Amino acid sequence: MNWTDTLDIAIALNEAHPDVDPQWVRFTDLHAWVLALPEFEGEAGTSSEKILEAIQMAWLEERD
Repeated sequence: MNWTDTLDIAIALNEAHPDVDPQWVRFTDLHAWVLALPEFEGEAGTSSEKILEAIQMAWLEERD
């Protein structure tokens, strides 16, 4: 998984953090949580606020 795999990341985050409301997650925490996913292979420095926002939106949709 890499930064562009927003749906896969959202699914993995939903499984890893089922009690978290993604709407209120700070981007710094989201960044760290994505990097901590076992199947994530992207590099820390290649993300951006736009990518993190896309992941957050996908996670919100996954929760519905």
